[in-house]
Amino acid sequence: MTQSITRLAASEPDFIPRLDALVDRGHELPAEVLIGARDIVADVRRRGDAALVEYTNRFDARSIRHAAELELAPADWQAAVARVDGHVRTALEAATARIRSFHERQLQTSWCYHDSDGTLLGTRITALDRAGVYVPGGKAAYPSSVLMNIIPAKVAGVPEVIMVVPAPGGRLEPVVLAAAAIAGADRVFTVGGAQAVAALAWGTETIPAVDKITGPGNAWVAAAKSMVFGRVGIDMVAGPSEIVIVSDGSTDPDWIAMDLCSQAEHDEQAQAILITPDAAHADAVIAALERLVPTLERHTIVAQSLADFGAVIVVEDLDEALALVNRLAPEHLELALTEPTAWLHRVRHAGAIFLGQHTAEALGDYCAGPNHVLPTAGTARFSSPLGVYDFQKRSSLIGCSPRSVQRIAQQASVLARAEGLTAHARSAEYRLKPSVAEG
Repeated sequence: MTQSITRLAASEPDFIPRLDALVDRGHELPAEVLIGARDIVADVRRRGDAALVEYTNRFDARSIRHAAELELAPADWQAAVARVDGHVRTALEAATARIRSFHERQLQTSWCYHDSDGTLLGTRITALDRAGVYVPGGKAAYPSSVLMNIIPAKVAGVPEVIMVVPAPGGRLEPVVLAAAAIAGADRVFTVGGAQAVAALAWGTETIPAVDKITGPGNAWVAAAKSMVFGRVGIDMVAGPSEIVIVSDGSTDPDWIAMDLCSQAEHDEQAQAILITPDAAHADAVIAALERLVPTLERHTIVAQSLADFGAVIVVEDLDEALALVNRLAPEHLELALTEPTAWLHRVRHAGAIFLGQHTAEALGDYCAGPNHVLPTAGTARFSSPLGVYDFQKRSSLIGCSPRSVQRIAQQASVLARAEGLTAHARSAEYRLKPSVAEG
């Protein structure tokens, strides 16, 4: 490591300001990205396929002439299943089964009841008509993102799931296409960036408009998603990845160190934090990081991430550790404790919680079952992991009978007149029997 990870003690008088400065990673998107993404979104909305072709050729070094060339024939991406390594295919299929099994338990169903007046009240659950899934491409392949976004949509009952993925130079990783086939994608387009988001939001002559866009991407994708929100739904505008590990000192320091590295290797902005009441354990983990980081393929990224945003924090006890967890509201939380379930009730804010010494966060990234699309940057205080419920919507049901409307309409009339909305009041009063209305 070029520079050691920051070591903090909660007992220090300036601890909270130093911690706040550390976790404030500046999530605001650069002005040039916001302006550029805005122009691309507006251009695709205005010119449709013509703009889509122009931006794809410019940014992805393609030479397509017609937008129809962006769509892959189903046979092409379904054939990728046979082209990937057998061990990879088996792992994809096993992960798909686990992810589907978990998400099937999230399915909501419609319900209704009759209240004491005989009025029917309830909620009707329906799936979105069409969902768009953005999958990053170029520098790396992300089949796990394919599974985590498509599977809950299909479990929810979305009839059509459209996947977009950039293909720089016309190249696509077979494992990404195989994942799309296994997960159940309906259409696949080789387009990325802000132009793909705009196409999904507004529709073009070739790419149909969707109801919701999910999936990770770079700053341009994040900016575009924030701009089309309202026209369509989005999952979130995600920030850099993060992990907080609470350890009581009973877990092998090498395990803890590598779990920290697993998040730090995402990019230089990622954040990895250990909180422990055991000062000797803190020292052992720091020593393990010094030894292990140089052995990693992405050691430069890991070292920079840990030096700039990582921390090892020594606290008085686990009570203080869990209080810090709730302050941070991390995307990923590992409770590397001898008895993790005994402390689970203390966690109020976390995207995903990994229980015990053997539950590495990396397992959740790929195949444990729960979704790996999680709230970042403290937004776990008010938001949740991606799930089936993100692809379903609710409609309220109200059904009055001639008898039951008498009491409700009378109450509505009183409240409407209190607000000065007399048309509301008269609308309700028209349903009343004359004797009730006159009274």
